[in-house]
Amino acid sequence: MSRRAFGTPGALGARIASVTSGPYAPPAPSRTLTAVSADGARLHVEEHGPQDAPPVVLSHGWTCSTAFWAAQIRELATDHRVIAYDQRGHGRSPASPACTTQALADDLEAVLAKTLTRGEKALIVGHSMGGMTVMAAAERPRLREHAAAVLLCSTGSSRLIAEARVVPLRAGSVRSWITGHILGSRAPLGPVTPVTKSILKYATMGAGSGPDQVEACARIVHACPRAVRHAWGAVLAALDLDHGIRRLHAPTAVLHGASDRLTPSVHAHALAAALPHCVGLTELTGVGHMTPIEAPELVTGRIRELVTTYVTGTGPGDTHEHGSIPAQIKEGA
Repeated sequence: MSRRAFGTPGALGARIASVTSGPYAPPAPSRTLTAVSADGARLHVEEHGPQDAPPVVLSHGWTCSTAFWAAQIRELATDHRVIAYDQRGHGRSPASPACTTQALADDLEAVLAKTLTRGEKALIVGHSMGGMTVMAAAERPRLREHAAAVLLCSTGSSRLIAEARVVPLRAGSVRSWITGHILGSRAPLGPVTPVTKSILKYATMGAGSGPDQVEACARIVHACPRAVRHAWGAVLAALDLDHGIRRLHAPTAVLHGASDRLTPSVHAHALAAALPHCVGLTELTGVGHMTPIEAPELVTGRIRELVTTYVTGTGPGDTHEHGSIPAQIKEGA
């Protein structure tokens, strides 16, 4: 994909990804909605695909937006109702002074209430901070009512700074201090350049990521306002949702990239061990933190499997459904 595939950000473009063509260009939604959270925060919500199709709810991660799910939305919307929303302060959702895991849970509940009818079941998918959103909402009535199953991608429940391998030093206080200052920095990211793309690729993606994938991730991340990036970075640095993962009783699959430096595989294995009803741990060889963009077909395929097994009931069933710690499935990118 050439650089010309990306538009120049304007006033609104500073808040949204400027990918305009190719597999990572956000498709036009069938309709847009506004969900209002418990504290009045307004959330941009998109729906794609047929209204009577099985629903999939997508919750993106830190510094991202609905654009992060472009590849999944484009493929799934042929026969699914795909619901995606911008976390507060991200994409088209206005910033809010309330930056807490409870606010994330409130927001997810608001989106579910706005888009799903009473008792309607959906697959809930969360990437990175989006997965943490699901953990924070584990005991919320709306999640328990609507979650037929959950897919947690490239995420963790605690010790994010201590376990991150973005800084190539031995684990310990020095590495944690440097990592915390990097991820919590107030400094502007600046324009997307070859240098900034190289840095982003090293920190967040596998070595084999293609130029179009790196460009798309860079455009999305650089579009996040730095004040929002800093505020939510501080929340993630102090994250402790171990209690939430133990109370997430919906059938839950875990997926991660084997080359993830932000949330290394230790997190995925810890989640699989702590979940009350884990239905699979999938490791994507050669893939980093940005799994939906780096391995779109594999992530979309796992979403489809979970929908047919737990939402529509038309699949063969998950062979790991009854195991507390399922066998690990390794897949190449």
